[in-house]
Order: sequence, then structure tokens, then C-alpha cells
Amino acid sequence: MTTAALRVTGGWWRRPSEWPARIARAWARSLQFRTVAITILLSGVAILVTGLVISYSVGNDLYKSRLDQALHDAGRAQQQVQSSLDATDASDPATVLGLGQAVKSVVQGASSSRMLAFVRKPGQAADPQAPTDYTAGGMSQSLISRQLSDAVAKSADTLYSQSVALPVDSGSRTSTHPGVIVGTQIQLPTAGTYQLFLGYDLSDAEQTLNFVQRTLVLAGIALIALIGALTFVVVRFVVAPIQLAAATSRRLAAGDLEVRIPENGEDVFTSLARSFNAMADSLQRQITQLATLSQLQQRFVSDVSHELRTPLTTIRLASEHLHDRKGDFDESTMRTAELLHAQVERFDLLLSDLLEISRYDAGSVSLEIEMTSLVRLAEDAIDEFEPLAEANGTTLRLSAPGGYAEVPMDARRIRRVIRNLIGNAIEHGEGKPIEVIVDSNRSAVALAVRDHGMGMSESEVGHVFDRFWRADPSRRRTIGGTGLGLAISQEDALVHGGLLDVWSRPGEGSCFRLTLPRRRGGAIGESPIPLQPADPQEVSR
Repeated sequence: MTTAALRVTGGWWRRPSEWPARIARAWARSLQFRTVAITILLSGVAILVTGLVISYSVGNDLYKSRLDQALHDAGRAQQQVQSSLDATDASDPATVLGLGQAVKSVVQGASSSRMLAFVRKPGQAADPQAPTDYTAGGMSQSLISRQLSDAVAKSADTLYSQSVALPVDSGSRTSTHPGVIVGTQIQLPTAGTYQLFLGYDLSDAEQTLNFVQRTLVLAGIALIALIGALTFVVVRFVVAPIQLAAATSRRLAAGDLEVRIPENGEDVFTSLARSFNAMADSLQRQITQLATLSQLQQRFVSDVSHELRTPLTTIRLASEHLHDRKGDFDESTMRTAELLHAQVERFDLLLSDLLEISRYDAGSVSLEIEMTSLVRLAEDAIDEFEPLAEANGTTLRLSAPGGYAEVPMDARRIRRVIRNLIGNAIEHGEGKPIEVIVDSNRSAVALAVRDHGMGMSESEVGHVFDRFWRADPSRRRTIGGTGLGLAISQEDALVHGGLLDVWSRPGEGSCFRLTLPRRRGGAIGESPIPLQPADPQEVSR
């Protein structure tokens, strides 16, 4: 089983389609890979340019050298041929007819080339007593271009050359070798002017150039590999401390406050390690102090809340007794009993919220999960707030395209969130209708409460979930409240793996949206209800 896994994992190089993605990931993630790749690329470009320059220079030098040799050889042969012809007795016609073969013998003795063409100068009248044209050594008149022939015809004392591809018979197929043809004029006694063309094979120069190019390619590949290996080794030494610092910082960010970078030597990385370790020590001290202070604060809030429960219970019983008998008192005492009863209830609610928020701060919240329909919870909350909504001139409307399926949640906490959102909407809705929308998709269920009241500015939206924050502290509240409702509601949503977010604009109202996953621990994905209303300018009619 292990062997098979290794074979599948290690066989990525057999799948070329995966190479671009793997190279892109390595380029994005590895500084070492980028450095080595850039060094190899730039070195390769430099070596390629140098190799091309050397190859071009060597090729030109070889061609020029062989061309000079060919011209010198052809010039020597032309001089000897002309000297031999000048010394010939031209009174005998038979001798004149044999001059063509005499030229061949002299050329083959005086020149290294066996490829020649003996051609009467174009434009001369035909003479039956003159030697006939001929070629030898594999030379063909088709290799002699019109431009070369015309140039030779114009000047008697100049050698002209032209690069050609010389055919070579290699058994079953015909190949070509690079070559050059040198042409000149010769004067035959009584026979007129002829053109002599000699062919020279430059394949030896081509083989030398190919050898030089192969050597340059192999040397370039070896040099690039060596540069890559050296760069890899050097960069590894340089990057290793950076990788260690990155790994250490990740562990520090994950909460391992004891981790430090080893300090070895006196180089720049050691200085970096000292600075990093000093920063880590400072962070550890501050985090420890803040954690201790937070624990003390949480304990203080929890202890005070618990300690106040006992006297508050007594005070509440006394206030309820006075409130029940307020009819027996005079008007001033009756009003006092009513205020006492209202403030004791508000104080009791504040203590409950403080205890709840302290549990979240301490991380000691436990959920009582049960399968519940979000629509049913919304209907219960609407029924509960219906009298208050009527008293404020507000109508509550429920729209539930989805959300009827039961999903796992702590019903008590989610009910508290819904009650808080509807209560705030009634408080700030300015008597306009309030829409409660419930919907669902494959991954989430959501509830949105939309009012058309005063709304909030962008800066106020940024503080709406802060503890004890109110947009308008001077505003009279009809429901009471402690300033912790939305903060607790957000914690209730987060502990379920959900989200509580808000959209609001001044004069257009607000929309609070609660989104919960359909499966415990599942991802929410996209909420089934848009946060911003389709028409923000729409108000209740």
C-alpha cells in the first residue's frame, strides 16, 4: 500500500500536462527555485549569445581561409595553363584541337581541384577547328550561374568566385557539400578566349565548424549545469536562515510563544535572529500580560455577576411585592414602585448578558444542538413581538421561500438572535413595515430582518456590533436593552459556524442577516439571501 502511494506521488514527472502547474507553484512559493531559475536563464542567454558570436566568427574565418586557398590555387593553375598555351605551336590544327585536353592535364597537375569546366567564351563565333567544351571531376555546367559566367567574360585578369552546393554521389542517395567555384579566362592560340571554372569542396571546413559548434553546445550545457548547481548550493545557504525565520514566525503566529531562532555567528542573519527573538520576547511578555489581565477581567465580571445574583433576587422579590401592591400607595409612591420594578428587571437582564458575554470571553460556551426549523423560530418571535409592533404602529411581514427544513442548531441561542434583531427593527423602524425573510440553499439557511427606519452611516455600521455602543444614546428606548444584544448575537452566530452581517444607509433603513450552515461544521458558501436589498431606495407604502 505504501509502495503504490509512493509510485503515484513520485510519478508526476511522467505526466507532462502537470508540469506547467507544478512549475508555477514552485515559482510562486520558492525563493530558492526562482533564484536558481533566473540565474540559469540569464546565464543560458549569455552563453547562447557568446556561442553564436563565436560560431559565426569561426565560420566566417574558415570560409575566408578556404576561399583564399581556392583563389590562390586557381590563380596558380591559370598562370601555368596560360604559360603552357603561350608556348604551344599553333600552326598545326590538330595541335589546336588537342589544347582542351592539354589544359585539363596542366590544371590537374597544377591545382588541387579535380572538378573543372572548360567553356568557350559566350558570344564568340563557332569554329570547327577550336577545342570543344567539356567538364571533368563531377563538374556540371548547371552549377555555373549566369552571373558568374558574365563576370568572368568581362575581365581577363580577374578571378571570380561563387558559393555553390556541390552534388556528391553517396550510393543510394545524392547529397550535397558546400563548395565554391572559381572562374577565369584563358587565351588559346588561334582558337580564341575560353573560360576555365574550377570547383573546390569545402566539406572539411564544414566538418571543422560542426565540431566547433558541438563543442560549444556541450561546453555551454555543462557550464549552465555547473552554474545552476553552484547557484543552488549558494542560495541554499542563503535561503535556509530565511526559511527557518519564516517557519519560526509561523509557529509564533500559531501561538507557540516559546519558539526562537538559533543565534550562531556574527553575520547579518544572526543580527536578524537577535532582533526577531527580542521581538518575540516582547510579544510574549505583552501577550502574557494581556492574557492575565483578560482572565482577571473575565473572572471579575463573572464573580461580580454571580455575587450580585443573591442581593438582586432579594431586591427583585421586594420590588415585585411593592409593584403588586402599588394600588395601595399614593401617586408618588406608586410611581416610585413602578420605576424600581422596571430598573430591577433591566438590571437583571444586564447581569444575564454580562454572564453570557463572559462565557464567550472565557471560551466556556457549550451548545445544546437540536434539529430546528428556522421558519418556526421566526414565526414564534413574530408572534411574541406582534403586540409591541402594533403599539409602535409597525407591521411585521414574514416571507419564507425556504428554510422549512430542520437544521442542527442551539434553538435557545438562535431564538435570542432573532428576538434581538426584530426588537431592534421595531425600535428603529419609525413605525414603517418590517420584513422578516427566511430562505435556504444547498449549503446554508438564512434569516434577514429589513426595516425602513432611520438607518445608519458607514462609520456607525462599523461599530454596530461593539459592546455597549448605541448609534443615538439620547434616543428614548421603548424595549429597554443593555447594549450587549448585538454583540451576543454575533457571538451566537459565530459559535454555530455562521455569520451575522448588516447593511444600512441613512434614511433608507437597515438589513441584518443571519446565515447558518445546513450541516454541523459545514461551509456556508453563498448566503441564500442578498444582504443589500434589490432596491435600496424602496420604502414602505
